[in-house]
Amino acid sequence: MPYDPPPELASLSLAEIAELVEARKLPPLEKWSPPEQGDSQMRIAADGRWFHQGGEIRRPAMVRAFASLLTRDSDGQHWLITPHEKLAIEVEDAAFIATDVRQDGDALSFRLNTDDLVIAGPDHPIIARGTVDEPAIYLGTRHGPEARLNRSTWGQLAEIALDGDRLEVRSGGVSFTLLP
Repeated sequence: MPYDPPPELASLSLAEIAELVEARKLPPLEKWSPPEQGDSQMRIAADGRWFHQGGEIRRPAMVRAFASLLTRDSDGQHWLITPHEKLAIEVEDAAFIATDVRQDGDALSFRLNTDDLVIAGPDHPIIARGTVDEPAIYLGTRHGPEARLNRSTWGQLAEIALDGDRLEVRSGGVSFTLLP
């Protein structure tokens, strides 16, 4: 089945982004309770590259497929979930990289390195970590994993925040500070 990546964020309205998010067919991970547990021998590097047994997974379609099976539990452990097994996966920093952001009214929409689209809000919070001198900004995604904003996306978000009187942004009716 051919893959058509979503258009650039700048060309989409919030309604179109919401439609694309809703239309994406994702596995029902929340319904699966696999009996087997193990190690996937996979790692997601801090720069967003995926590895299996030391070799980089270079096919974007494979990365997207694995990303659709990714969860993170309350202890911070990432898992690849299928109906039959739950496999641990090492994540150096964040599972994804946010590569673009777009503001549309009271909504901030992000594009991830996997071409997923995420609208920030109560279910997908923006989280500031690090220090004031070296902030690290993250976005919550489905099933618990996070996306770290790359430098240009952080710059875009800072510009949006600077339009207000404090270094914070709003999305989905929630305010998020950009200061750790």
